[in-house]
Amino acid sequence: MFFRWLYDEKLAQSSYFLGCEHTGEAIVVDPLRDVEKYIRIAEEKSMEIVGIAETHIHADFLSGSRELAEKTGATLYLSEAGGFDEDYLWLNQNQHGGSYRYQLLDDGDIFSIGTIEFTVLHTPGHSPEHLSFLVKDTGNGALDPIGILTGDFVLAGDVGRPILADRELQDQSIAEMYAQQMFDSLQRFLELPDFLQVWPAHGAGSIDAKVPRAIPFSTVGYEKRYNSAVLSLEKPSLFSKNMLMGIPDAPPYFKRMKRLNREGPPLLVKFPSPEQVDIPTLINHLSSPGIILDTRDWADFQKAYLPGALHTPLKPSFPTVVGSFVLDPGSPIFLIIEPAHLQETITDLIRIGYDNIVGFATPQQLQQYFQDGGHYEQVTTLPITQFSKHSSGTSGMLLDVRRSDEFMEGHLPDAIHIPHTQLAERIEELPDQEPIFVHCRTEGRSAYAVSLLKAVGKNAIQLTGGYLAWEEAGREIIR
Repeated sequence: MFFRWLYDEKLAQSSYFLGCEHTGEAIVVDPLRDVEKYIRIAEEKSMEIVGIAETHIHADFLSGSRELAEKTGATLYLSEAGGFDEDYLWLNQNQHGGSYRYQLLDDGDIFSIGTIEFTVLHTPGHSPEHLSFLVKDTGNGALDPIGILTGDFVLAGDVGRPILADRELQDQSIAEMYAQQMFDSLQRFLELPDFLQVWPAHGAGSIDAKVPRAIPFSTVGYEKRYNSAVLSLEKPSLFSKNMLMGIPDAPPYFKRMKRLNREGPPLLVKFPSPEQVDIPTLINHLSSPGIILDTRDWADFQKAYLPGALHTPLKPSFPTVVGSFVLDPGSPIFLIIEPAHLQETITDLIRIGYDNIVGFATPQQLQQYFQDGGHYEQVTTLPITQFSKHSSGTSGMLLDVRRSDEFMEGHLPDAIHIPHTQLAERIEELPDQEPIFVHCRTEGRSAYAVSLLKAVGKNAIQLTGGYLAWEEAGREIIR
């Protein structure tokens, strides 16, 4: 059996290419939208992609299953175990008006790709329709599976939390039902043989889990010993509480990804090819629905930036920040970016459904524009330990943009809490004229937030040092 792991560090997302070396047939599990890389692997290995499988309807990226099915004609292997609300609605809507080849799966089903046998386990908890796949390489005479593709069920060191896009998590009873489903699914995991390899869909940095380890794979036996969620099964009364405690705040684009992946991921007509433009062209597009994503470091951005531009450095948080701040995925997007990073950044954007990437300019062009007298704005900052003295007797809002669990553990007096990932959706809750003093734990998320607030005309000021500096100075904290 040929096995290839493909990983996106920004999404902390794994996809898998498995091929039968006897028949030359292959399957891709949980593909991302830029599917040419899977086709290249098949060509390099003289294999044909005949199968495409998903462990569940994803919420953190736009699935590549439909795209890959259009390009290869492969059979789709998808869950029907979640009930009507979790059905795939696009299977009879290919671009020629017909149906895709597909097989709907439920617990206990078996299908094969060449001599590779896949046994389906229904493992809800992260989402109702979630499946895992036991993989047996019968071509070498194996009688037992070699591994399990666990998707967002069991990760290395953790489990996938209840899917963050679901509005039902507002309902505590439904959230607890999800946790109970995960508890039951983990009971089945405990029955699996220790030698099985665990191939999850997420790694360290994923928002779908609390503390996954920074390793891509594991084994069932190791997870039984050291996975914190699996170990918590010994105390059933606390399991639900631990599962639901500290779930990160969902970025707005998660709801859109989940909906599109269920209704039908848009087909990527062609890979975007933005042209290099001058700075005045970028500025002209800001008067329309255009968006400027400035990928420079914060130190450069805060000294001089184009009015209306968003601070979106090329860090692991890039997809989350863009997906949280750019609410209209059809908006024309212009980039301030080094050409060497252009293709990678376009790929990051199309993976979360931003295809209308129109143009780019370089940081050097921007610097020259400023040196020639072009208009720019700067970010006002204030050390957080000077905040009380500075603001005494003045109006202003103190805005904490950390996660909800961080805020609950401790916050500054009179702070208003809106996680930075929800700020664009809740912008109307903030004042237009009076100053908004913004802080996070250190300075990273407050930088993103200040750039968004400034882009929409708010009077935002970054409190440098953040919560940690305030705490270290012994200032008052509400717990």
